[in-house]
Amino acid sequence: MALGGRRPRGVTVKTPEQVQRMRVAGLVVAEALARMSEAVRPGTTTGDLDRIARGVLERHDATSSFLGYGHPGFPAVICASVGAEVVHGIPGDRVLAEGELCSIDFGAIVEGWHADAAVTVPVGECSAEVLELNQVTEDSLWAALRTVRPGGRLSDIGAAVEQVIRPHGYGLLEDYTGHGIGTSMHEPPYVPNLAPKGPGHGMPLDVGIVLAVEPMATLGRAEVTVLEDDWTVVTTDGRQASHWEHTVAVTPDGPWVLTAVDGGSSRL
Repeated sequence: MALGGRRPRGVTVKTPEQVQRMRVAGLVVAEALARMSEAVRPGTTTGDLDRIARGVLERHDATSSFLGYGHPGFPAVICASVGAEVVHGIPGDRVLAEGELCSIDFGAIVEGWHADAAVTVPVGECSAEVLELNQVTEDSLWAALRTVRPGGRLSDIGAAVEQVIRPHGYGLLEDYTGHGIGTSMHEPPYVPNLAPKGPGHGMPLDVGIVLAVEPMATLGRAEVTVLEDDWTVVTTDGRQASHWEHTVAVTPDGPWVLTAVDGGSSRL
């Protein structure tokens, strides 16, 4: 990022019409995440959730941001990360168990435009400490989204996440960040979940900038490792994790959360 305030190479500014197109994709993402969240319960498999998401894509004539992405190509349309899995879990035969957190990350493409979001859903009855971790991580996302407005700076986002997460002593992932988004799922800039120099630094948040903001926190240490499938990121201490994400556009009136049904009005 450019602490001097210049826009990094490759950052795209969307027109109002292009943001509206991304909103269409965002509503597909919102619907799929809502349907999958309703299906999360003990006995459901992560593969069941992937099938629900595929059905939503088909109904809306949308395609997946995730399927085939990367090397090796990701084999599903969702990431389903359970318990100590933080992100990029591959859905399949894993059966959800009481007391776990299940993070569901999903992206959709409509007419060439992407949207990306994630929720973390408790499976059945969870302990108070697990529920608190999940709530605090979600709260940090919304605190960050409130900073995505004209006149802001990129570091305002990470500073807001830290302000919510750090007092609880949770592990805050530093090497996995949010990102710009548009006609590609991942565009510049990276959107860190921390701000070593505090708010007010980095790229200006100009009208038309669209970002995916995604804090990740753990009950224990922030150290993680990648499993042999080359995708699934897990905590090294085996403690549970939470991951929340929304796609948000900078508008003249402030943040517009493209992957929230109400545009974020109930939380902003």
